[in-house]
Amino acid sequence: MAKDVIIACDFSSKEATLEFLDKFEGCERKPFVKIGMELYYSAGPDMVREIKRRGHKIFLDLKLHDIPNTVRKTMKVLSNLDVDMCNCHAAGTVEMMKAAVEGLTREDGTRPVIIAVTQLTSTSQERMNDELLIGGSLKDVVVKYADNARLAGLDGVVCSPLEAGMVKEACGADFVTVTPGIRFADAAADDQVRITTPAKAREIGSDYIVVGRPVTAAPDPVAAYNRCCEEFLA
Repeated sequence: MAKDVIIACDFSSKEATLEFLDKFEGCERKPFVKIGMELYYSAGPDMVREIKRRGHKIFLDLKLHDIPNTVRKTMKVLSNLDVDMCNCHAAGTVEMMKAAVEGLTREDGTRPVIIAVTQLTSTSQERMNDELLIGGSLKDVVVKYADNARLAGLDGVVCSPLEAGMVKEACGADFVTVTPGIRFADAAADDQVRITTPAKAREIGSDYIVVGRPVTAAPDPVAAYNRCCEEFLA
């Protein structure tokens, strides 16, 4: 599978998003972009259609987590948006993840790549144990959730880059790892806990890295994006 850098377009409006993407017009490489809850709830499915019309691949990051029937029906709706990747929460159980795959699969058998969120990169070992009452080590839980996703028929998981290698070992080299929590070596961590650099993520085994503020808040977003690509895709 070809590796890629995904820009998290975590903007609150259609106008701000398109203004940002305008900066990449004329560039040789059209960025793969992530549309998360903030933008989707603000601008709706038409935002997805407009970005696809501009030639970008899209990761629709809505993290579905509900009873299996609701997730199945919701994924069926999302399958019509022609996105390239979408996700659900692995904590929703194997049954729910199977329902997600069923709903996302179109009548002709095609579907976008579907991945499951294991543990958010803002979650630490202590928070998982003490606040969520999930025992065991964070790494073991991530690997178990990833294996559940594999059993459910998903293509991969969202995990921190620190766990990408372990997920590959447990689930196979072709099992996709999408890793947020990416920061340049000279940047602030912000609210992320489990982070690393683009170059290190490449070494560990990430297939896709998701980069938000280091690109979107940079003085020169195009240069920051190119730096990510140079470090991760080298």
